[in-house]
Amino acid sequence: MESWSDDFFEVLEVVANELEQFCTDIAKEVNGAIEAFADVSEAVFEQMQTTFVAEFDRQLSEFVDPLVDACLGIEGAIGEAAQPLLHTVDPLLNNHPACVGCRHYHGQVYSGTPLICGMHPYGWESEQCPDWQSTWQD
Repeated sequence: MESWSDDFFEVLEVVANELEQFCTDIAKEVNGAIEAFADVSEAVFEQMQTTFVAEFDRQLSEFVDPLVDACLGIEGAIGEAAQPLLHTVDPLLNNHPACVGCRHYHGQVYSGTPLICGMHPYGWESEQCPDWQSTWQD
């Protein structure tokens, strides 16, 4: 009587082992199929992305390039129209003889405003400046 129960448990153990092996084999096959599908889908996605980016770049260029050209054309036209207003001429001669040779003399023009001297920003009007100092040491 005991032998049939031992046989039953042996058969049950064999069935469990076979079922476990079957499930392991199925899992390996499914894993392999999923990896293959992932590789194929990745390749397809990369190709679609490359195509999409190239097409998007082309269409964006077709749309933006005329706008940029128009803006640059308008900027050039405004620059040409404003040329006489923006063009200034600095005088060649300095009309401040009292400042010539003074160490405080600067003689530069900033935004159209002359800075003649560090002591007298607009220069001294008479022929001798009271603050005149030589640039050369005696």
